[in-house]
Amino acid sequence: TVEFVKTYVSKFSRTVDQMVQAARSGRQNIAEGSQASATSKKTEIKLVGVARASLEELLVDFEDFLRQNKLAVWDKDSAKAQVVRALAYKSNRSYTTYKSYLSSPESAANCVICLIHQANYLLDKQLEALEREFIAKGGYTENLFKRRLKARAQ
Repeated sequence: TVEFVKTYVSKFSRTVDQMVQAARSGRQNIAEGSQASATSKKTEIKLVGVARASLEELLVDFEDFLRQNKLAVWDKDSAKAQVVRALAYKSNRSYTTYKSYLSSPESAANCVICLIHQANYLLDKQLEALEREFIAKGGYTENLFKRRLKARAQ
C-alpha cells in the first residue's frame, strides 16, 4: 500500500494517509490480537475484528481508486485474478512474487484487492474459530475464576 500510494496517488490526496493507516491498522491489529491471545480471547476476537474492518476499508479505497481513474476492476473469477490468487500457494513467495503486478496502477490495485480478499477470507475463518473456541472453553479470566473457586473449595 505504501509503495502503491507513493507511485500512483497524488501526495496531496487525503487518500494517501487514509490508505496507509488502514493497511497499518489491519496489520497491527492482527499482531496485537495474536499477542493478546494468551491472556484474553475476548481481546483477541475484538482486535482481529478491527483488523478485518480496517482491511475492508482499504479494499473500498482501492476499488474507489480504480473507479475514479476509470480503470478496470478485475472480476474475482477472471484469469488475471485467479493467477494472483494462486501466487499465495507458492512456497517461496515474497514481495518479488507480486512485483510484476505493480507496473501499472490498474494491475497494482487489482493485485492488492486480490490479496485483501484473501486476507479477509482468512480473518473470517479465524474469527469463526476464535468464537467457537470462546463459546466452548470460555475466556482466560473466566477459566482463572473457575480455578480459583475450585482451589477455595478444596
